[in-house]
Amino acid sequence: MSRIDDLVADLCPEGVQHQRLGEVGTFIRGNGIQKKDFTESGVGCIHYGQIFTHFGLSATATKSFVTPELAARSRKALPGDLVIATTSENDADVCKAVAWLGDAPVAVSSDAYIYRHSLEPKYVSYFFNSGSFGDQKRPMISGTKVRRLSGESLSRIRIPVPPPEVQREVVRVLDKFTQLEEDLEAELEAELEARRLQYAHYRDSLLSRGESAGVQWLSMGEVGQFFGGRRFTKADREPDGIPSIHYGEIYTVYGTSASEAHTRVRRDLATALRFAARGDVVIASVGETVADVGKAVAWLGDEEIAIHDDCFAFRSQMDPKFVAYALQTSNFHTQKEQFVARAKVKRVSATSLAKITIPVPEIGEQRRIVARLDAFDALLSDICVGLPAELAARRKQYEHYRDRLLTFKELAA
Repeated sequence: MSRIDDLVADLCPEGVQHQRLGEVGTFIRGNGIQKKDFTESGVGCIHYGQIFTHFGLSATATKSFVTPELAARSRKALPGDLVIATTSENDADVCKAVAWLGDAPVAVSSDAYIYRHSLEPKYVSYFFNSGSFGDQKRPMISGTKVRRLSGESLSRIRIPVPPPEVQREVVRVLDKFTQLEEDLEAELEAELEARRLQYAHYRDSLLSRGESAGVQWLSMGEVGQFFGGRRFTKADREPDGIPSIHYGEIYTVYGTSASEAHTRVRRDLATALRFAARGDVVIASVGETVADVGKAVAWLGDEEIAIHDDCFAFRSQMDPKFVAYALQTSNFHTQKEQFVARAKVKRVSATSLAKITIPVPEIGEQRRIVARLDAFDALLSDICVGLPAELAARRKQYEHYRDRLLTFKELAA
């Protein structure tokens, strides 16, 4: 920060003026552009939803375009303007902003404001991500399901306005720090993905050959039987009810095995439901993608557990975790793909699952393989927890540094 400190000492030794956003710029509401208006080419446009999902702090190119005729009727951001999403489902995203640094004006949708100002564009964009901005905007947010902030409220938020030389130096330093943070994040994500691939290779290797010669490969229908669940809904849940597994929870909540239910359903439904017992493997029979169909969890709880009608239970004399691991392998997925019905909702039948072959070593070997995979899975879980924690710590460090750079002693009135 020494270069910034030197500039502040030379150019504003008594402090930096803090002004309302409305005093150094003007808010202009976007208008009239919907996703259905997008074209393959034409005049660039920014839809407010893209500010959350596509853009970073600044942009020089748009993702979408509209016809020149629609653009002529639309309000436009000029190079150097800020484009601000003024509605969101959560407070953190309200007023996420992107500095438009392209060469030409771009059309802006409603639910977004254009902020036309006299400051360094990326300096303002960084400020809109700062803790100071967040603290000031939060009490002004209104709405229930959809949270929003008006242009009038935005105009009252105060921003430090150091000389242009200081603004540019802050941007230069933060750009460099942002790049370092992004590079580290990419490195950690790559490390995590490499570990996942290493684990998948190890698992597939163990389950494709076993640890001894002569392992039989048998169809699931030869070694066990399938039975389907019965329907219940989220409205049937109650905290003290019957343990249950909904098919969607197999993707989102459970791992390879479980001994406790995540949710329970009404006890008066008991006679209408079907139950998996300890040692059964519960398999999701539907999913939004082919990859999700067939995801499985070995049930190791002491109680029977009700299973949803979009699930199958597989009952056999095999080690249930061995079966659940086998249903994670590339070999299983390759076989499964030929049986999945590819409608809007992907689905596989019990008859089809019964045709899929899996390795069937003797039970002691199954348990040895499970123990080794459990150990590797635990190691991967530690990494999966540790690396995101490292990422979160780096982001906190970055946010702290950014907020320090955007904090200036205020010039006395």
